[in-house]
Amino acid sequence: MYNTLHAGLTRYLTPEQLKKLRSVRVGIAGAGGLGSNAALMLARSGVEDMLLVDDDVVDASNLNRQQYWPRHVGRPKVEALAELLRELNPEIQLDIRRLRLSSSNLPKIAPLCPIWVEALDDSLSKAMLVEAAILSGARIVAASGLAGYGGPDMHKRPMGDLTLVGDFVTDVQTAPPLAPRVTQAAAMLADTVLEFILGPATPSQS
Repeated sequence: MYNTLHAGLTRYLTPEQLKKLRSVRVGIAGAGGLGSNAALMLARSGVEDMLLVDDDVVDASNLNRQQYWPRHVGRPKVEALAELLRELNPEIQLDIRRLRLSSSNLPKIAPLCPIWVEALDDSLSKAMLVEAAILSGARIVAASGLAGYGGPDMHKRPMGDLTLVGDFVTDVQTAPPLAPRVTQAAAMLADTVLEFILGPATPSQS
């Protein structure tokens, strides 16, 4: 069956690059502003195997920055996100888990993916996922500082198997999470995953 996304990607990526992107399973922990945007960016870039984990449902307050539409309000985020990903690429492989990550289930879930995107809300869950992913031998990218508008520049900090992205200063507790900076951080998460899979870009690619 003809795959429109596949046809378009061949204009930008080599067969070897596409094979690498299709062969790696990426875990997306959190399907909110960071996770939903990063997942769709990765799918648009050729990633075709994802594990989606989130226990929340879409709320009207999510529509200002998350990849959902009014028709999704009230539905589990992982189901709504899966619908969008399959619309983009009907051949994508998705493992959907509607659950909250915890110390009891992380030892089983973290080893399922060699690469993780940390897109969770609370600091305790973030720390637990980072620790579990690294202990399982996975690489993980996480975000810190993406609130408000304007604000400090965002950066990338490689720290071994963990990479942090964001401005490392702003806090959603004191400034609203708005689409431009949330999406910017999500793009940095997705870009880091591509670098994990494909390696550093050459000067001609950057």
